[in-house]
Amino acid sequence: MAWYAIHVRSRHEKLASTILSQKGCEIFLPSYESRRRWSDRFMTVTMPLFPGYFFCKLDPAVRIPVTTTPGVVGIVGDRTGPCPVDPAELDAVRLLVESGLAAEPLPYLVAGQRVLVERGPLTGLEGVILTVKNRCRLVVSVTLLNRSVATEIERDWVRHSPRTSQTSKPLRTASNVSNSKLTSRKVV
Repeated sequence: MAWYAIHVRSRHEKLASTILSQKGCEIFLPSYESRRRWSDRFMTVTMPLFPGYFFCKLDPAVRIPVTTTPGVVGIVGDRTGPCPVDPAELDAVRLLVESGLAAEPLPYLVAGQRVLVERGPLTGLEGVILTVKNRCRLVVSVTLLNRSVATEIERDWVRHSPRTSQTSKPLRTASNVSNSKLTSRKVV
């Protein structure tokens, strides 16, 4: 069994993942803490790192329990069926979430310098380096979802990665290509 990205209705990540967990599925719902302002106070709320998605380990031949779960739109894939998430990318997201460093969602990046973290809680992790307001951020991406996660790190923790930058073409979604033969949000 492999990990698959599950697409859910807006703000249904926690509900759908809880129901699937109760059905016996192994679930991974990465989240982060966000400080939000209400009219009279500030609150810290837990938000999903990939809004509209979570990850589930499943057998693609037995997907009815997943697709019939309330809030689930479908399993991310192409016209041939569900596409598994790259295990290395999912492990990188898991390490980033479990490191305790502050993380936040970020739009998917195609270009950037690939680096290897040599020190700190993310030692051994590869990602793309990004500078925002003179601060160094490490970006980890899930190619299948065209989404990324960023965390702030120290500039001296990283060095150039020995791997070359991957320039794979992301899956097209129905929202950005009309009449496309390849969609990333298909109930299979």
